[in-house]
Amino acid sequence: MKNTHIEHPEDSILTGDLTVLDWFVTPGTLSLKVDGSPAIVWGTNPATGRFFVGTKSVFNKIKIKINHSHEEIDVNHQGEVANILHSCLDYLPRTETIYQGDFIGFSGSKEYTPNTITYQFPEIVTQNIIIAPHTCYFAESDLRDAVAMPDRAIWNDTDTVKFVKPEAYILYHQESFDDVKEICDYARQMSTLVNFVSDKEAEQIKKQLNACIREDREINSDEFECDANLIEFWRLIKSIKEDCLHICRNNGPDAYIGYDRIDAEGYVMTNEFGMYKLVNREVFSHANFNSGRFQCASHSVKS
Repeated sequence: MKNTHIEHPEDSILTGDLTVLDWFVTPGTLSLKVDGSPAIVWGTNPATGRFFVGTKSVFNKIKIKINHSHEEIDVNHQGEVANILHSCLDYLPRTETIYQGDFIGFSGSKEYTPNTITYQFPEIVTQNIIIAPHTCYFAESDLRDAVAMPDRAIWNDTDTVKFVKPEAYILYHQESFDDVKEICDYARQMSTLVNFVSDKEAEQIKKQLNACIREDREINSDEFECDANLIEFWRLIKSIKEDCLHICRNNGPDAYIGYDRIDAEGYVMTNEFGMYKLVNREVFSHANFNSGRFQCASHSVKS
């Protein structure tokens, strides 16, 4: 799958898919979500055998923007994105594997606000660029067929690139969120009382839920054109997610929204049942929805 959107656990159940209840209690790989911008993709293009850099537009089906040279960057991109890609082409290490990461900033500071969150490093960054890698891809012959996987590589800083890939872990050395097994079993029983919806209806409900979060309004099941039990079930899954998020930790740079210290944007857990994100939507998603950057950008911005 392409790394285009990772679902919130609570949003995944609207159509009756209860996979996430198994996901919660199954061992997997926990990683930190870093709030950088833009997303940078780099590696060796299997179609040409040449090193490239780009944004997620390298995966476009029609207007593909893959940059093997500075000349191609000038044709495909403009403004600050072009400046960032020129530096990435100059400084990123040449790799056979295709990677994706978030751009954090250029050298010369201890504090960076690439998107909604401000990160504070213990020392002034001297490398030319700062990248937070999180995904690798396997593509046999064409980037349009690339398959995404969590990046498990160990990244050491180079003279030109500072890599930000903090360790993420669950408290008490747990391999999964097994503490919530009992409430997951309860949720499975509760699901028998719920009338779930179609994919199309679920998308409309997600938009309405996001509007409530954006406007800091209480989510009232009476305002939704669906079974009230479905919204209450959504709340239950959200509470399970928040219990899991409460015991996640990382050793990354200090993170702030405005003057408020936060733990992180969130986390991603990947196991045999899939990949979901653990995000405090009332804190990060609300701030992200209401940032000037979000309001000016397309609705593909993550939340």
